[in-house]
Amino acid sequence: MFENQPKGLYALALANTGERFGYYTMLAVFALFLRANYGLDAGWAGEIYSDFLMLVYFLPIVGGWLADRFGFGRMVTIGILIMFAGYLLLSVPLGGDTLALVVMLAALVLIGLGTGLFKGNLQVMVGDLYNDPQYAAQRDSGFSIFYMAINIGALFAPTAAVKIMEWAQQNLGTSVNDSYHFAFAVACASLILSIAIYYIFRPTFRHVEGGTKKAGVKAEVEELSKEETKARIVALCLVFAVVIFFWMAFHQNGLSLTYFADEFTAKTSTGVEGMAFNVWNLVAIIFIVYAGFSLFQSKTGKAKVISVAVICIALCFLFVQYDATKGEIVAVSAPIFQQFNPFYVVALTPVSLAIFGALSRKGKEPSAPRKIAYGMVVAGLAYCLMAVASFGLPMPQTTVGADGEPVAVHMADVTPQLLIYTYLILTFAELLLSPMGISFVSKVAPPKYKGLMMGGWFVATAIGNKLVGVGGYLWGNIPLWAVWAVFIVLCLISAVFMFSIMKRLEKVC
Repeated sequence: MFENQPKGLYALALANTGERFGYYTMLAVFALFLRANYGLDAGWAGEIYSDFLMLVYFLPIVGGWLADRFGFGRMVTIGILIMFAGYLLLSVPLGGDTLALVVMLAALVLIGLGTGLFKGNLQVMVGDLYNDPQYAAQRDSGFSIFYMAINIGALFAPTAAVKIMEWAQQNLGTSVNDSYHFAFAVACASLILSIAIYYIFRPTFRHVEGGTKKAGVKAEVEELSKEETKARIVALCLVFAVVIFFWMAFHQNGLSLTYFADEFTAKTSTGVEGMAFNVWNLVAIIFIVYAGFSLFQSKTGKAKVISVAVICIALCFLFVQYDATKGEIVAVSAPIFQQFNPFYVVALTPVSLAIFGALSRKGKEPSAPRKIAYGMVVAGLAYCLMAVASFGLPMPQTTVGADGEPVAVHMADVTPQLLIYTYLILTFAELLLSPMGISFVSKVAPPKYKGLMMGGWFVATAIGNKLVGVGGYLWGNIPLWAVWAVFIVLCLISAVFMFSIMKRLEKVC
């Protein structure tokens, strides 16, 4: 899995991990913050939430266009600085009046612009590391490792958000509304770490930053005919059209699925289930998974002994944790559920790579477009589970709080396992679609338009994220099972379309 990968991969992945940790810390509580701090209903909160996500994923096309002219590395650095300014504004507690709302919206624009310059261009640089024939065969696995690193940052984000808010409330006497800003401040600190990693390890990837031309030396660019260039761009655009609906469904994790966690899911847990809400227990499981793979893949006795030791230590840790918390009631907050998706990504990436590696050795590995189509089917299955479990549940309701603002009512105590399993299935879909899609774009995009085409991938994601708001408008207006049925239908229609154009897509791979 980690063999024969360029050194620059790990530096870029770690830089992205820091940035994603801050982003997902903010995102874990953002929808709830909008409702609590500004008194917005589910629909308006969803509108702002989805508009922000759209901005974050639309602006990489601008960042890509600029990077094709001025260099990827330069745009990455400028992007981090602009993001920092945005998170800094968001960290200031200004209350819930009109001025506070305007400042918050300005902060979102800065974060979106900075992310647009940073995110896509960093991924283009990762892709360009594999233009070296020495690493070309490792492109898909490299992007899987990169994607895993993103999710390491996202794994700790919900816990960081919840814990920093609790600390501020208990030790500083801040209100719940003001404590949200401490979660946003975490993002500022994470960006400082991200830029430090980027510049410390810059020598390992400087050759793919672009933007510099040595006198008398003409850069080698693969020449494609107009027909082949057109065929590749059309194929990419068709894929972009499909993934719109995946992201529309997937990013309900921060909106309607978070509403479900807040209003319909039990607020406490015990036993083994309760242990799942401690991020360090999840980290121990990750160590067991990776050490297990190392045990069977290592070529030396010393490495095998280390692997066994790691497994034993992690198992002992889990046993001690279970014994210490046996019978203890664990509080379950809505944002904490968002740790399960990145946990599954990190834990299942080596499993995914092992499966596809075995299929590749047999000449049976599905193409990237086929994996994307399978991912759409699997996403539909996740919402099938939600729909079945939601039959018989009441409609969401709101009441008026002491301050005169609408407050969501807790309607039921559904077992937390429902969302835990739903996020597991959605993660299988994500592993089939997202890293493979990014790899597909980096491989198929015409050389002269790499930044622009990677930006196109994010524009598709942006449109999907804009449509995330549909979940907010449906919430409370139709039965719960019908909310999830909308996403089932969209995912399955997208999968059918993808399979119908499969030959055309695989022709350009």
